[in-house]
Amino acid sequence: MGTMSVLAKLRIPALLCLLLSACSDPQPTGQLEDIRDRGELRVVTRNSPTTYYMGPHGPTGIEYELASGFAEHLGVQLKMIIAVGAGDIPGMLRHGRVDMAAAGLAVTERRRNQLRFGPPYLEIRQQVAYRRGTNKPDTIEEIDGRLGVIAGSALEEKLQALRQNNPELEWIAYNNKSQQELLKMVANGELDFAAVNSNELDHARRYYAEVAAAMNLGAPIDVAWAFGNRTDPALLKAVREYFQRLREDGSIANLQQRFHKHVQQHDYVDARTFLRRIADRLPKYEPYFKSAAQQHDFDWRLLAALSYQESHWEPKARSPTGVRGMMMLTRDTAERVGIKDRTSPGQSIHGGASYLREVIGKIPERIPHPDRLWLALAAYNIGFGHLEDARRLTESQGGDPDSWQDVRKRLPLLTQKEWYEQTRHGYARGHEPVQYVRNIRRYYDVLVWLDSQQSPRLKTAMPQIHPRAL
Repeated sequence: MGTMSVLAKLRIPALLCLLLSACSDPQPTGQLEDIRDRGELRVVTRNSPTTYYMGPHGPTGIEYELASGFAEHLGVQLKMIIAVGAGDIPGMLRHGRVDMAAAGLAVTERRRNQLRFGPPYLEIRQQVAYRRGTNKPDTIEEIDGRLGVIAGSALEEKLQALRQNNPELEWIAYNNKSQQELLKMVANGELDFAAVNSNELDHARRYYAEVAAAMNLGAPIDVAWAFGNRTDPALLKAVREYFQRLREDGSIANLQQRFHKHVQQHDYVDARTFLRRIADRLPKYEPYFKSAAQQHDFDWRLLAALSYQESHWEPKARSPTGVRGMMMLTRDTAERVGIKDRTSPGQSIHGGASYLREVIGKIPERIPHPDRLWLALAAYNIGFGHLEDARRLTESQGGDPDSWQDVRKRLPLLTQKEWYEQTRHGYARGHEPVQYVRNIRRYYDVLVWLDSQQSPRLKTAMPQIHPRAL
């Protein structure tokens, strides 16, 4: 009869709806509620010292800290998922395999067409890295050699834009490597250049002392969290509110200082010497550090970093003021912790560990890690009395006396008469503990990173890491 059945008529609108939805997915609603219902925030990240990595006490990195805080803000658990490469992240977001990306992603025009971004929290530069001692290009036209970049990254996007005016520009795009691996290839001579982000280079220079920035590829760019184009507006609103709170209470600045600021000041000679000492001196004293660490409940790499700052792992080191040994103990301190021979490596290291534990015990227990440790290290250097003077000055000026970031700004005031006359213990070389703690943190980060990447033996691993630094 040519007439449709009622069932067929009902099916046509349903089929049309399915066909249309296949072409354009409706904007999801309730994504934030779904996260709370499942009790888990799924976050994709990259494995890098600038984002997320396994530290001595578990997962760490600025992206991990931020994402962990946001999960706590939502009242859910955090699940971090490691992406193979930056190019995989947009697809994971579009297909809903993750809720968001906290992966140190640069905000570019092309990415804005694919993704949505939260508030920026870091500014970086895109750079070309080269190896010291080779020809340093000052312009794109002068790049003559093997240039590496991560495939699908914002850096490759930048190179593609630059090639419009420089058609001879060529590069090798790597799918399964990180920027740190590219920098290692530059250090080892496998690549002549690498396109990398400035924060990645800042970290890598601690391990690969020969690598440096040749040029910037443009103006600074923002780094932010990324979301799928159809992300629930309620989730984006929660992210904006979270970052607004972090900016207002100083948490963003604290995290930047904790994970980035202390690596930006680079001393090429010191970095090269440190890497050489890791190979030729540290293996000899590593058992002493491990023994003292076990006895006094420390990470042995922290004690090694402290000792390197004090003596460069020289058992007979001596200062004009009479402090001696691997941990540069005064005679009085050595006697108090039961050390008879300050030039004995084993005794000195155990004595230094015992003294550091004593100093930490004086720092109020309410102060969380790592601020409590940084404050204790400053006291190890300048004396507990002077540290307390700086903490009182910090509080009197409206700062937080329990925050290393706030206290380190006031320690230099102990060199100025108008300020030290107000203190109980008077004048002190307040600039020194600031640099002292910064150095120890850099040395410690290097030892942790190398140990985790090249376990079990740093001695045998170092030539593979950076032969030119030995």
